[in-house]
Amino acid sequence: MSDYESRLDIPSKKKFFYAVRDILREYLLKYNREVKLPVQYSDLLRFQMSVPLLDKNGNDTLWQTVYYDQSEMNELFPNLTYIYALMNAAGDMEVMDHLQIAQIDYCTFGNSKPFRIRVINKFNDNYDYFYVKVADASRVYGLELEHILSPNRLTYLTDNHTLIEEHISGLPGDLFIRQRINTSKFNQIRICKEFVKFNERCFIRLLGDMRSYNYVVHITPDIEGNQYRIRAIDFDQQSYEGRRQFYLPHFFKENNPLVSLGIEHMDKKTMRQYQEEERSLIKNRAKLVHYRLADILKAMKQDEISPVGKVKQLGSDLADFHKQDIFRRCNSMGELVEEQLNIYLSGKFTLYF
Repeated sequence: MSDYESRLDIPSKKKFFYAVRDILREYLLKYNREVKLPVQYSDLLRFQMSVPLLDKNGNDTLWQTVYYDQSEMNELFPNLTYIYALMNAAGDMEVMDHLQIAQIDYCTFGNSKPFRIRVINKFNDNYDYFYVKVADASRVYGLELEHILSPNRLTYLTDNHTLIEEHISGLPGDLFIRQRINTSKFNQIRICKEFVKFNERCFIRLLGDMRSYNYVVHITPDIEGNQYRIRAIDFDQQSYEGRRQFYLPHFFKENNPLVSLGIEHMDKKTMRQYQEEERSLIKNRAKLVHYRLADILKAMKQDEISPVGKVKQLGSDLADFHKQDIFRRCNSMGELVEEQLNIYLSGKFTLYF
């Protein structure tokens, strides 16, 4: 059975939670990610009641809209507005005094059990979101590597066991596949190109579980047709699973329509070109943030973000794939990410399609 035919379904088991340890917290402090926040994740758990949140078609979204008593609201809401200002205007409340908290939703589906905070502009009803989550080390490493190595900048903050994340806008991948891939041939070719590049970004830094509902697609109208950018929105599976295919989005059955589109519009030479382009961009980014990348990898190599068995399994799998035994000698996921980067940024990478 070929790699393409051997599709992935789900992770082996529910992911373990890894608290942020001192080695990572030192990094976060150095790069101004760790700040004192007026609201902790545990504070938001004090809601009095909740009701299911339905979409416009009346379907359950798996989110619950939560409600607090008046005294809790009087304390929580101004502090949440301040956190939004801290993320977007360095805490300057003068430019944020027209904002208010409109709604808080809670989701028990997933590892981070996030709260989604809806912030609304009182003058024009425009709104934005941010998220309050439990600070899982795997997710923090994923966010930071995305910020450093991808074309996307991310705003997030931590405070002890609390993680604050900005909202990443875009059309959810599963909706995009259902509604937007039946377009012109020119646009389809651009979609295929971006999916190859997205595969490359995920595999090089070992970001896993990129099924269609774990990423969004930005669509930008251009002179001729559209430009597309796929952005990861779930970083819980940063360097956790032991299977190489888990870090390649094209192995997930949810992405089959994009894979089929690629088979229709591209050959191996074209895919290799797009891989080379993305690898070159990542190499340039790594050069620009050399010291910051070295710092995050230093912390990651000393940290535990996956069971030893999964580290050894992935090391063996990558060693066979790259024909490089150095992966078998790695003792942490951080070491595997470092060796993966070394291989790809040195130009000795392997086609995975």
